[in-house]
Amino acid sequence: MMMDVIDVAVVGGGPTGLMLACELALAGISVRVLERRVEPVQQARALTLHPRSLEVLALRGWEGPFLERGRPLPTAHFAMLDTRLDLSALDTTFKFTLFISQTVTEQLLEERARQLGVDVRRGCEVRELRQDADGVELAGTAGGESFRCRARYVVGADGARSIVRQLAGIAFVGTDTTITAMLGDVVLAEPPATPVLSVAHLRGGLMLVPRSPGIHRVLVVDPERMQAPVKESVTLDELRRSVTKIAGTDFGMREPQWLSRFGNETRLAENYMAGRVLLAGDAAHIHFPAGGQGLNVGLHDAMNLGWKLAGVLRDQAPPSLLESYHRERHPVGHTLLHNTEAQTALISFTPSGLALRDLMSDILKNPDLNRSLAERITGMDVRYPELELPAPRREGEPVKTLTGKRLPDLELRLPDGATRRLYSFMRDGKWLLLRLREGNGAPVQLDRGWMRWTNVVQARVGDDREELRELSALLLRPDGHVGQAWAR
Repeated sequence: MMMDVIDVAVVGGGPTGLMLACELALAGISVRVLERRVEPVQQARALTLHPRSLEVLALRGWEGPFLERGRPLPTAHFAMLDTRLDLSALDTTFKFTLFISQTVTEQLLEERARQLGVDVRRGCEVRELRQDADGVELAGTAGGESFRCRARYVVGADGARSIVRQLAGIAFVGTDTTITAMLGDVVLAEPPATPVLSVAHLRGGLMLVPRSPGIHRVLVVDPERMQAPVKESVTLDELRRSVTKIAGTDFGMREPQWLSRFGNETRLAENYMAGRVLLAGDAAHIHFPAGGQGLNVGLHDAMNLGWKLAGVLRDQAPPSLLESYHRERHPVGHTLLHNTEAQTALISFTPSGLALRDLMSDILKNPDLNRSLAERITGMDVRYPELELPAPRREGEPVKTLTGKRLPDLELRLPDGATRRLYSFMRDGKWLLLRLREGNGAPVQLDRGWMRWTNVVQARVGDDREELRELSALLLRPDGHVGQAWAR
């Protein structure tokens, strides 16, 4: 059997795998997506894109179709508390969470991937993985036939039960399911008057939101059913009984489109990289699905990994750059698990649990604390350590206070008087050297390796930002985080 050889094989065609494939293809990397399912999944587990995810898409100029298909919501929730998180206070162009079905997100990402030339193959089930110093060999079945391919790198984006993670021998450390909850996508004959309904008291908790025209999603935590096995099927009668007990009505619930039970199994991959095998998304971290964070963090994993893997494959960066993927994203995964476990603890409908919920809800009325938690939940507070890469040369010491921080989509004023947004200069996935002043000290000097991977722009920041006021230059990573900054 002749063996295909490609640069990267991405196992898993969900949002994380497709986002990664887009990033790689944008850089000219040959990439193949191997998805086990023959048809796209119609049941949407996640329903939101967070502000940072919209920024990630905007960095590549891809946000438009998502904004057209989604509905902006100015708030988010933490553990279904009464006080919601105010996203309007965030330092971003996207001061909202975008209500959009995961099925639509996957559809749009797959369309983009195919436009970029990604080889997306469905019905491919990986069963074997072997790696050596130069690459990884995969084998499996597709449409009843055997397949075998070889890639320089393999990325497992194949979900919570990742076969790639298992075959690579990467430990998945954490805890088993201790509680379960239910969800249903149903038709409601008598929907509530408010777009989003949240109820929590001694009889349990529920959240009800419109998923699509005519369909509502009902999320239910029933104290009497929290020990039901996660594999036990949910029936419409069970969901109806629990909703009626908690809300006093079943809202005329009928015609279930999807019923599911889910648990709080919480695990984190011990390492996001083993040789030439890497993990992203749910293959690297699973948790109680609080606030749709899993999908969003997976997209951020893909953005972080994509430009690094492309840089190494194109000989623009040393292989050691890939080691920073684990160093940067593993702590983010740990933080994700930490906050979802905290939310799980708050989903308690005992008298003491409800008292704690009331206290937390009152605390979140403090604008500063509310904003801080909103930044954490949406990934806006992520800051990376300085990369160990050959740095551009400039006389004097760089300013360290901004290193690793994300920058919002700032307005820039060009020398000819025109204005453009910062992200519009980053759509090709390269670094960006932003020269903010002329004639102030020695200019930043880029060697040939950096020049091939860096766009250079002379501009001034239109927004009056104190932290940028005294800077002469900024070097931005392809993911919009500050690589280095220099003062006058």
